[in-house]
Amino acid sequence: MQLAKQLSKLGTETAFAVSGAAAAWAAQGHKVYPFHLGDMNLATPSNISEATYKAIKDGYTGYCPGAGIPELRAVLAEDVGRKRGVQYSAENVSVQPGGKPVIGKFIGAVMDLGDEVLYPNPGYPIYESQIEYQGGVAVPYGYIDTPDGFALDLEAIKRAIGPKTKAIIYNNYQNPTGAQSTRAEMEEVAALALEHDLWVLSDDAYYEILYSGKPESIVNIPGMLERTVILYTCSKRFAMTGWRLGAAIGPRQVIDVINKFNTNMESCSPHFVQRAMVDAIPGDTTGPDAILETLLERRDAAVAGLQAIDGVTIAKPNSAFYLFPNVTGVMARKGYTDINQLMTEALHETDVSFCTRKHFGRPVAGETGHYIRLAYSGIDVPQIQAGLARLKDYFEG
Repeated sequence: MQLAKQLSKLGTETAFAVSGAAAAWAAQGHKVYPFHLGDMNLATPSNISEATYKAIKDGYTGYCPGAGIPELRAVLAEDVGRKRGVQYSAENVSVQPGGKPVIGKFIGAVMDLGDEVLYPNPGYPIYESQIEYQGGVAVPYGYIDTPDGFALDLEAIKRAIGPKTKAIIYNNYQNPTGAQSTRAEMEEVAALALEHDLWVLSDDAYYEILYSGKPESIVNIPGMLERTVILYTCSKRFAMTGWRLGAAIGPRQVIDVINKFNTNMESCSPHFVQRAMVDAIPGDTTGPDAILETLLERRDAAVAGLQAIDGVTIAKPNSAFYLFPNVTGVMARKGYTDINQLMTEALHETDVSFCTRKHFGRPVAGETGHYIRLAYSGIDVPQIQAGLARLKDYFEG
């Protein structure tokens, strides 16, 4: 018996493979410093947990509308719209079991077989996977490493757009680089989308993980509201990675299709979790503020530790909870040509586990630098300092 040939085009989130290697190393009795996976070791705010317990006790454990309960859709429309300077109604919101399903459903709604979709690379690997699995052509665009952090390679985006381009995936406050667009950069992306009549998926998973300043959204640039779908998730803001609640927010034309996908795929997202978030999303910010404060402390400790290592260069990102340092100097010192060799040897020599550039999309022609990715969302400051001290000894040795 043979499986579907199309499965050869289905990728995965390869950071989980790194988790497997780290778990196997830990099972041998080693202490692991877990910088590899963007999970969080922070508690979900207690008001959300308590509201969820109450919702379960009150019987909200059955089916509910596939698009989401009306109360939550209305809350999300108001909260997301207000923070981005636009107006949405409940009909513009489709509740999802996490943010990730929005990627595949958006692609299924706007892309025909053979269409091209632009996506950030390095970037979240599920973009590439879903485009290709659903019969599209995944066209990468990248970033420029500057002394102030990563900037979009706008010229690469312009070159990549062709007659078959249907959409662009745009992840401001980015995984894995922590890149944050300037307003001018965002306006250039919007201008290209308008000029070439492209759909836009704005992956806003880290929209509220911003350490200074006010977040901005491409959706409030004139002409973008009608062509942009926002990927929203509770995972980062509320430390709810395992709860699986998010939303697609955008034009009715697309949201109605995504709602149909909901019915076909999972019927609905968990009713009791939705009920709990009705008050939590617009409510007390004590929990989210404390999460952000903790992440800021971790960021500063991790950046300081990396900047102290000879052969490593890293700017301090203002968003998300990832660091994407250039380790080309370390690779040269060690005599390595394969970045994954450095990753494996570092785990065995230092107990520090991290991902590499190769876990965030296929490297494109012409790449010369070597990068690793460290997440600081699941590791406390003392462990960050201890782990990076060990990494320093190994990298400089």
